[in-house]
This record gives sequence, C-alpha cells and structure tokens, in this order.
Amino acid sequence: MKGYIEERALSLAAYIIENKATVRAAAKQFGISKSTVHKDVTERLMKINPVLAEDVKKVLEENKAERHIRGGQATKAKYESSTIKAG
Repeated sequence: MKGYIEERALSLAAYIIENKATVRAAAKQFGISKSTVHKDVTERLMKINPVLAEDVKKVLEENKAERHIRGGQATKAKYESSTIKAG
C-alpha cells in the first residue's frame, strides 16, 4: 500500500475518533468521497492498525445507531423554519 494512503487512513481514523465524526463529515473535511473514507477506515485501517480500526468501528456504529435521531431533528428544524416563514 502506498504511504500516503496509509497516512490518510490514520488521519481519518484520528479525526473520526476525536470528533465522533460521521463518514460524511470526515469526507467533507478531507475533500474525498464517502466511499473512500469508508474503505480507508474499514478495510485499509484493519491491515495497518487493527486496534485503531476497532475504535473507529465503535464510533461509526454509534453514529449509525443515532442516525434516525439526527434525521428527525433535521426534519423538525425544516418544518419549524418553514412555519415561521409562512406565518
């Protein structure tokens, strides 16, 4: 594996763990696709540093479990703001 890919995977892992970031947020921060982030932190990171990969996996599983809550909050905010404009 090329050195810069390993460095990117490690940087992504550190960012996700420190900020409890989603794959989408990490992709935006690093200017890469969500698919690349996911591949880096699941497949590539497991080969580089399995312990760190497990830590990232925990954060991503937590984010996945909370995803429906964030979606509900976004919908609520959308309709609250549209009610204010209409009213």
